[in-house]
Amino acid sequence: MYWNEKIETLNRTELEKLQLEGLKKSIQIAYSTPFYKKHFDNAGFHPSELKTLEDAEKIPFTTKEDLRKAYPDGMLAKDKSEIVRMHASSGTTGTSTVIFHTKKDLDNWTELVARSLYMAGMRKTDVFQNMMTYGLFTGGLGLHYGAEYLGMMVIPASSGNTTKQISLIQDFNVNAIHITPSYALHVADVLRDELKMDPRDLGLKYLVYGAEPSSVATRQKLEDIYGASLYNCYGLSEMNGPGVGFDCPEKIGLHIWEDNYLLEVVDRETGKRKDAGEVGELVLTTLKREGMPLIRYKTKDLTYIFPETCPCGRTHRMIKHIIGRADDMMIIRGANIFPSQIEHILMAIPEVGTNYQIILDRVEHLDMMTVKVELYSKMFHGDLKELKKIQEKIAKALRDECNVSPKVVLVEPGHLPPSMGKAVRVIDNREI
Repeated sequence: MYWNEKIETLNRTELEKLQLEGLKKSIQIAYSTPFYKKHFDNAGFHPSELKTLEDAEKIPFTTKEDLRKAYPDGMLAKDKSEIVRMHASSGTTGTSTVIFHTKKDLDNWTELVARSLYMAGMRKTDVFQNMMTYGLFTGGLGLHYGAEYLGMMVIPASSGNTTKQISLIQDFNVNAIHITPSYALHVADVLRDELKMDPRDLGLKYLVYGAEPSSVATRQKLEDIYGASLYNCYGLSEMNGPGVGFDCPEKIGLHIWEDNYLLEVVDRETGKRKDAGEVGELVLTTLKREGMPLIRYKTKDLTYIFPETCPCGRTHRMIKHIIGRADDMMIIRGANIFPSQIEHILMAIPEVGTNYQIILDRVEHLDMMTVKVELYSKMFHGDLKELKKIQEKIAKALRDECNVSPKVVLVEPGHLPPSMGKAVRVIDNREI
């Protein structure tokens, strides 16, 4: 049941004592870097002020913009001779964010991933196919090494080449895969429409998903499609990558591994800590990373901490599955809308297939939202009046949820671009 029972079930007093020791060490290491020396000094904070975990609120936040300003190595805390790997974001919205790892850092990360997979039920006798991109992106390598450390045979399939992916699953009796929700939906389409196969016939037992937000409805849909048990793997490259948090078999929230991370949820505007159960922005601090510690990093992920403990027996606190990202929020005629809200509505409608796209335009100074929705192919072989009813049902459901009246366009399967990695769900054509 437990990979490391002592750590996973450590009582809160001992766990918080461990966190305080890690936090003190982390801020001392961070203070040795050019960035954090200036960052702390400008905020009037010195590492000697930290006496309790509550004192962490005195420490200034670190943001993604700080990481970009420190590029390439302004936050590096070790000599480069001790660095064995770096990962970087794609940099599509600006300068890349770079994270450096020592050998010990990678060993800790690998252990966390193995711990997570074991918690979900995977064992060395399982066969694990990694269908995530390898390279600067952390998702592929992070799960790969953790699965190997657990003892599973790992197939480094990466993303794309869907028919080959399916062949590998069949030929090597794969029963566990790591995949994005959008690509899992696309694979199901290929199985049914091109190969005339029921996705359940693959015999998958575990489906580990991450790298993009997904709604409860999407997760339920995938479990129904594959007949597999889904486990959400939460991570971000700034905190290593996958393995920061993970579903246990109870699947009520994500356990954050608090021996490695200090967990806070704060008000986005004031920066004050939120109470358990209150939605805010997730803030994380690395407690063991020596190559490049990050202190009070604002993730932009919106969630809340569960007020209760988990029936699984683990003492590490849980957060709600990510509600949305602060920078993903769309403002349409004064209404605040998250793509996850739209996804939840669409995926709960039986006639809706596996793909959709949100298009934002500005017409005569007014914001307009168009939602293109793929339906199952069988829906286009019936009465046009029935299609009109489905269109109106979708429009009403979206209007009731989002307080805007979108234009709904129904399209056949394959009309929208399939996702092989992270899905691009929103196209914003507005000139701000």
